[in-house]
Parts: sequence; structure tokens; C-alpha cells
Amino acid sequence: MTYLINSKANTKFVSGLGNEETIDLLIFEKALHDVHNVVSAITKDIPVDIFSILGMRNLSAFIGELFAKSLAKESKSRFIGNPHQDGYPDLLLMDEHGIELYEEIRGMGKIRDKSPFSPFKNGGIEIKATCGSVPTPIKCAKLGIEKPDMGETRIAVMHGYDWKAHHRETNNLVGILWDFLDGAPHIVAIFFGNTLTENDWGKIVQPKEGGGRTTSVSIMPRSGVNKMYKNWIAVKEDPRYVKFINEYNGGALIKL
Repeated sequence: MTYLINSKANTKFVSGLGNEETIDLLIFEKALHDVHNVVSAITKDIPVDIFSILGMRNLSAFIGELFAKSLAKESKSRFIGNPHQDGYPDLLLMDEHGIELYEEIRGMGKIRDKSPFSPFKNGGIEIKATCGSVPTPIKCAKLGIEKPDMGETRIAVMHGYDWKAHHRETNNLVGILWDFLDGAPHIVAIFFGNTLTENDWGKIVQPKEGGGRTTSVSIMPRSGVNKMYKNWIAVKEDPRYVKFINEYNGGALIKL
């Protein structure tokens, strides 16, 4: 799979302790390659449909986690995964201050505690994935089409995309858009938001009483999505995705 790469993308961000960090674009490219190697291996070597077993929500989380692991690997441990599954951010910045802070936490025997890693004082980057929005089955029926099922390409009926977070402070966000291609999930676009503010996140929606395991969530509004679009990193070299992303954001920044 080939991608258009934005050589002018701003991949700088400020750490929690005020130091500037830049992520090399090559790290993103290599991480994309790693993700697709894993997906190819799953489809080729595992005799059961892992993707259907996961379901759409878990599959989207899986793609995000897979990219996070790949980016950490390709950064040569400049970033590492947050030790706590509910910690923030997803990848911790291991510059001089990050390493010092991490070792201090380890020395106190708190490496498995949530508090030192939610948030991690030195900061890092968040990674979130989405497969976009498609019409409901009822709307699809009115349009004379069928809602895409698991494994079916969605771009023909995709009408939007956004990302979700558990709080409105989320910044330094790697936003992933993925779709099914040839029955398997593939990343089709990556964006980086390093100037996000609370206003780029919607009001936190609390779970309804008796709503099962649903947690509180904030959905990024169009203004935030547009800010991410203006700092796109990579987009699949395919006119369908280029056209959709440009039109959804009312722009023409991405060119084939």
C-alpha cells in the first residue's frame, strides 16, 4: 500500500515539562508498514476470522494499539507504552526527563499504579482510531443500499469521521482513519493534532443509568476534525479517500 506523505506536516509538540519534541515523519511511515505486515500475517496465517471475533469497536481499538506499538518500536524507544491501561497519554516521551521520572516511579515501586501515569508528568502522545461513520440500516434502506458489514469497504457510503476521548484535555493526538480493504482493516489516513484545546472536544457525555459498561466520552466536533485535517500526515494514495477527506473538511490540502 502506498501513501501520500505531507512533508510540511508539523510533528512538533511540547512535553509536560516544557521541552520541544519532533517526531520524524519516517517513524510514521515505518509504523504504517509494520501495522500492515501484522494485518497481512493475521489474514494469512490464522485460520479463524479474528476481525469478526473482535467486532467493530474492539477492532478499532486494536488498530490504534497496533499502531501505537509500531510507532514505539520505530522510535527506538523514544516513546514507550503507558504501563497502565487507563493511563494518559498512550505513549510516554522518554527523553532525559522522561527516563528520570520513569525510573523514579519504578524506584518507589509504583510502576503498576495508575496515579503516576494518569497523567504522566513528562507527557507524550495519544493515539486514537476510527473507521468513520456510515448511514444507519434504515437510512441505507431508504437510499436503496445495504449498510457495509464487517469486512466490507466503507468509503463509498462513509459520510464523516471523528475521534473520542474520555476528557477534553487530550492533545498531541495521532488520529487514525481506517477502512476494510480486501476484507482486512487497513489504515487509510493519519493526522496529528498538536494544538488541540478543550474547545476542540465536545461536552462530555455521561453514561446512562443501567447503560452497561459505557463510559463517559467526549466527541471531537467538526472544528477539531478540521484542525487535524490541516496537519495531515499520510493518506492512502487513492482518489476515493483523498476526495472524501478533502470534501468533508471543505478543503483541497491533499493532492494526488
